[in-house]
Order: sequence, then C-alpha cells, then structure tokens
Amino acid sequence: MRYFIELAFNGENYHGWQIQADANSVQQTLEEALSTLLRSKTEIVGAGRTDAGVHAQQLFAHFDSPDELQNEQFKFKLNSFLPFDIAVKNISKVKLNAHARFDALSRTYEYHLHTVKDPFLEAFSYRLFHVPDIEKMNEAAKILYNYTDFQCFSKTKTDVKTYNCIIKFAHWKKDGNKLIFTITADRFLRNMVRAIVGTLLEIGSGKKEINALHKIIESKNRSNAGTSVPAKGLYLTHISYTKEIFI
Repeated sequence: MRYFIELAFNGENYHGWQIQADANSVQQTLEEALSTLLRSKTEIVGAGRTDAGVHAQQLFAHFDSPDELQNEQFKFKLNSFLPFDIAVKNISKVKLNAHARFDALSRTYEYHLHTVKDPFLEAFSYRLFHVPDIEKMNEAAKILYNYTDFQCFSKTKTDVKTYNCIIKFAHWKKDGNKLIFTITADRFLRNMVRAIVGTLLEIGSGKKEINALHKIIESKNRSNAGTSVPAKGLYLTHISYTKEIFI
C-alpha cells in the first residue's frame, strides 16, 4: 500500500532534502524513522529537492507499506521518532501508482526578507539595509511569464534534461517591515528562486533596469543574473495534486 506523508521542516540543520554521502539530510532522517517503525528498510520519494538551509512549510513524499496503517496513530508514532525540526502533518493513503514528484501539478515558494534589525527574524529571513522599489520588482516579475527557459537562474552543475519551467505566479508584497516574494511554477531548477529574488532585488535597488531582465533570461547565462540570496529566507509552502490520487 502506498502512502503520502505531508511534512514541514526547518532546514537550518540539513544539507537539503536529498540523501547525501557525507551530510545530514531530511530524506535520510525520515527514512531512518520510517524504517525503525515499519521494522524494514523503507525508502521514500519526495516531491522535489530543497537546497541546504531551505525550509518547507509543506512537502510531500511517498512510501510503500506491506500493511495498512492507522494514519493518525502512525503519524503520532512517526513524529515521536523525528527530531524537533521535522514535523509530519498528515499521512494519507493513495493509489498504488501515485507519485509524490511526478504527480505534482505545481509548487509554490516564498522568500522572506525584513528591513529592520529583528532578532526573531534573523534566522528565518534575509535582512535588507535599504528598502527596494516593490513596484519596479513586481513590474519586472511579470516579464517571467513570457519565458519558459530559465537556464540563467539555474546552478551551472546540474543534471537536468531541460531548463523549461512554466511560471504561473510571481509577486512581491509588503507586510510592515517584511517583504515576501511568492512564486508558483510547475517545476523549479536548482537555486532558481534564490537567483530570481537576487536579480529582482538588483532591479528594485536601481542596479539594473526592468527591461534588462529580458536580456538576462535570453542570454541563458547564470553570470548575467543577480547574486543568489541566502537560503534561510526560502520556504517551500505548497504543492498541489489532483484529488483523484488520494483514497
């Protein structure tokens, strides 16, 4: 039987989602807890990879179990095996061919920034020392809808077959002394959101013109885009699926 786990995690102590040989990962931590509970080696497949230090308010992963699980009871037990910075929110039975990664319709990220010194935001938000022009950044963000090839925002050493992504939403909003950038797409490249935010901030601070974004994207050259912002402000916030895959 196949199950989806919905979880949230603070990525500060992890080198991203994916298992790595010499680094602590969310996937490895979750697999070890599941394997202990199910008393057999259990592999999980996540909806996507998050980079080191990136957080998730909602991420889905699937695993198979030979026996039917009591969802609420199993969720409680699994949470007791996990460290404080990983929390299982729901466990749902799904169809046998359901896939956490390939069945995802869209993914949404938020990037959080703050413009005043605040000790309670420092670990989970990027501090700016000058307030950028949000109107300019939102005008530039609309340009993203005109393109599908975002190689200019991707890490250069990556094993993807295509750099194509369909961006469905990209918008900045101000909330007091905080700025939040929200972006939704069918898929994302490694480092893509952080590079987009860094580029838009350069436009908002006057270092680049709005129309320069066209040339940056069309160049397909990472060195032409802005500097990537720190991972600590990035959150995976939502992944959407069709209801039909759930039982």
